[in-house]
This record gives sequence, structure tokens and C-alpha cells, in this order.
Amino acid sequence: MEKRQQLYRGKAKSVFATDDPSLLVMLFRNDTSAFDGKKMEQLERKGMVNNKFNAFIMDKLAQTGIPTHFVRLLNDEESLVRSLAMLPVECVVRNRAAGSLSRRFGIPEGQELNPPTFEFFLKSDELGDPMINESHMATFGWATPEQIEQMKELALRVNAALKDLFAAADLVLVDYKLEFGLIDGELVLGDEFSPDGCRVWDRNTGEKLDKDRFRQGLGNVVESYEALGRRLGVQF
Repeated sequence: MEKRQQLYRGKAKSVFATDDPSLLVMLFRNDTSAFDGKKMEQLERKGMVNNKFNAFIMDKLAQTGIPTHFVRLLNDEESLVRSLAMLPVECVVRNRAAGSLSRRFGIPEGQELNPPTFEFFLKSDELGDPMINESHMATFGWATPEQIEQMKELALRVNAALKDLFAAADLVLVDYKLEFGLIDGELVLGDEFSPDGCRVWDRNTGEKLDKDRFRQGLGNVVESYEALGRRLGVQF
């Protein structure tokens, strides 16, 4: 396999073409940003930690029958993934109140949400990733009714699998975002699952082990990501 030109550069990842049009190389960089890029830093080893964390989670989900774009690790910072036609929406599942949900509705941080809440957001840095509903997606062609239902079903299957995995390590999976794309009309989980895109707390102490450490200036960001991964069984 030959790595070729860069196709996309996001806030923390880059995607490259290969000599096989069905496969891409996803590079996890050390770049870290928050608040729509207003806070940015380079954090040593973060790309490696997120790459291996994501590979571990994607493998766990595939074992439960959830289709993903992940193929295999290539090296410390890169993974081989299948090329998807990405849908322009993010799915957010919340098991506990935190972040924007607490701010929007005045719900105390940490309150358990039963059943979990499910929200859609439009992927748009320029617009601040606004919340959208099913009517918006149908009207503007961002997803079909069938794709919307599939995203909900897969997101909740992810939730069932990962809540148990995290709970077994005395961790609380507070919330997370997922992105989906299409391969020959099949809906597949894409992008990544890492501490950059989820909230995870220690069940006993409430310590935050995710990107809120960066957002809130708590320090030890990469060290916390790595400690979280090791508790789940990730090999760094």
C-alpha cells in the first residue's frame, strides 16, 4: 500500500489517499483544540495515544457486529480505514448531564439520564455545529429517514457495548459523539472514538479523564488519556 496526497486536514487528524481508492490513511496528530479553535496546543504523544485508543474501541465494537471503517493500525500515529461518503451530521449520546446539555437546560452536571438522550448536530465549524432535528435533515438532504433510524439504532448499540466495557473498569461513560458514512449504501461508523470526543469520569472519585482536562485547564491531558486507556485494556 502506498500513502499518497493529503485529502483532508482537520483540527487533530489528517486523511491521506492511498493507491487503493477504497482505503485511506488516517493520521492522528498532536494538535489539540477547544472552543472552535480559540484554544490550541501541541501535546506530546497525544496522536499516538488517541490512535491506539481508537483502534481498541473500534475492534471492540466490530466484535459486537457494529460495522466500522477501521481496518488496522499502521504505526503509532496512523491507521488504515475504509473510504466512506460521510454524512454531514454528528450523533451525540448522553448518559449523564454535562457540558452543553447542562448549560442549555440547567441540569446539574452528573445527573443520570434515563433513558440516555440522543441529539443530532450539523458538522459546520463556521456555524458552531448547531443542533438539528430530523425535519432539518430530511428537508436539506443531510440524511434520509432510513439513515436517521439506522444512526439511532447503531448509536444506542454502541452505547450498550461501551457502557458495560467502561463500567467494568470503574469508569462512567458520560457522553460521546459519533459520525457515520456510507459504503455502497451501507451505513458504517466512521471518524474516531477517543478521549477527544467523549467524556469519561472515574466512577469513585469523579475525576475527569477526557478532553475536559484541556478545556478546563486541569493539566495532565495526555497522561489522563493514557491512564483511561490502560484501565480499559489498551496497549500503548
